[in-house]
Amino acid sequence: MDFTLIFFYVLAATAVATALGLLLSRNAVYAALFLVLNLATVAVFYLLLGAPFVAMAQITVYAGAIMVLFLFVIMILGAEKLPKGEVLPWQRPLAIGAAALLLVEAVYLLLQRVRLTSDLSNPGTWENSMDALRQMATLLFTDYLLPFEVTSVLLLVAMIGAIVLTKREKGEPA
Repeated sequence: MDFTLIFFYVLAATAVATALGLLLSRNAVYAALFLVLNLATVAVFYLLLGAPFVAMAQITVYAGAIMVLFLFVIMILGAEKLPKGEVLPWQRPLAIGAAALLLVEAVYLLLQRVRLTSDLSNPGTWENSMDALRQMATLLFTDYLLPFEVTSVLLLVAMIGAIVLTKREKGEPA
């Protein structure tokens, strides 16, 4: 085993551990800090893949600016501890079904032998950056349109969830 593979395994374990810490944390500040560590780990993955600009953008934009904004909002709202909420009767079966569907999809994608990066030629051989950008955009809006749309719907649902969680009823104290 070479050093790069061992380093990858350590990073992968760190990424999974911080993601689990984010999901299982009852304190919103700790969850946000787990997310910062996870985003930093992803940035190191980008460095291993030879994309230093994307890694620095990941650190600067996500782990820096957006997470500072998240922590600011958490502190302003006073939402450090998540309250015990009511569990709706249909909520648990729906969550189990969605998790099972996600697991089946993940196993299918892992077992399927798809051309992962064969569509994109080696970045060092691209002669014109506009051709590379055009090729990447074509792939994004043809072969990878479904993941792109799923990501946009997921971000919309997260935004609506944040609004619902922070909404106060009329006459309720701040």
